[in-house]
Amino acid sequence: MSPRLRVSWSPPQPPKDSVSRPVAVDTQVRSGGQPAAPPKGSWFRRHFPWFRGDMRTAFLVLLPSIILVAIFIYGFILWTGYISLVDWKTAVENYDWVGLKNWKNLFSMERFRWNMRNLVIYGAGFMSQCILFGFLLAVLLNQNVKGENIFRSIILLPFAVSAIVTGVAWRWLMQPTTGVNLLFQKLGLEGFDFAWASDITWGALAITIASAWQFTGYIMALYLAGLRGISDEVVEAARVDGAGTWQLYRHIVIPLVMPVTFSAIVLTGMGSIRVFDMVTVLRGPSFSTDMLAFHMYQSTFGLYRTSLGAAIGFLMLLLSLFLVVPYLRGTRFEEGG
Repeated sequence: MSPRLRVSWSPPQPPKDSVSRPVAVDTQVRSGGQPAAPPKGSWFRRHFPWFRGDMRTAFLVLLPSIILVAIFIYGFILWTGYISLVDWKTAVENYDWVGLKNWKNLFSMERFRWNMRNLVIYGAGFMSQCILFGFLLAVLLNQNVKGENIFRSIILLPFAVSAIVTGVAWRWLMQPTTGVNLLFQKLGLEGFDFAWASDITWGALAITIASAWQFTGYIMALYLAGLRGISDEVVEAARVDGAGTWQLYRHIVIPLVMPVTFSAIVLTGMGSIRVFDMVTVLRGPSFSTDMLAFHMYQSTFGLYRTSLGAAIGFLMLLLSLFLVVPYLRGTRFEEGG
């Protein structure tokens, strides 16, 4: 007999170059028909999809700084506000709640009324001098004068000097019998005899001369940067249209550097509110040159009226917000527009 032929059969195999794909499994339903729990972290990823990659790295890097700012700036601001509402008026801590009693006592003090009067006089004199002379000096340096770097360094030099050193120098210059008075008398101006910081009425205004001498250079640098940012094409177009120097600055230059002016107003205004060192060195008689910062210092560390000092400090913060908040709103409006 001839041998039988065996035939074996096997199921067809997929080609070797084909890629097997896993079968999709519904993760929302478990065996038994119960809904499956969402993957770990899906809620956070669903609500904060931006928190990944470079954004997450940047947040983790900035987290220590955020914590420090939250504690040592905003935390202490809140703590100062709380201290102004308690009865801490001796060297011994006292956290008995008194509400707005310290604020009422502050507003009824004659010294506080002198503080606010001097703040208005000092702020008006200091801000106007810095902005006016800073702008004029920037315009002069923007004319491509020879030796511009030397002149710019000379103008900026007072800003690098300590306020205490500046105050000591100007205290000698403002002596009624020496300094500036003696200089003008030698020049033949016998009637030139001012009390300067010792004047009971205008002592605060005299101090602004020393403060403006120190800070004008910084404002000049801001204005100079703003002037250098104006396109030459805009200036040339105004010249072609027949605009003179006064019309050019009035209608073109000054409006274009208005953001710099807003910044200068905020900087000089906040400097007027928190001025301390210059007033300490150039103090006049009684409360003629007294300011909020010096009042706060004496109340807290001299008289141990800590709650009163905290109220003055918190008031200075509120006054600063009147300058900062409109500036920030204007900045956001410009960016949005």
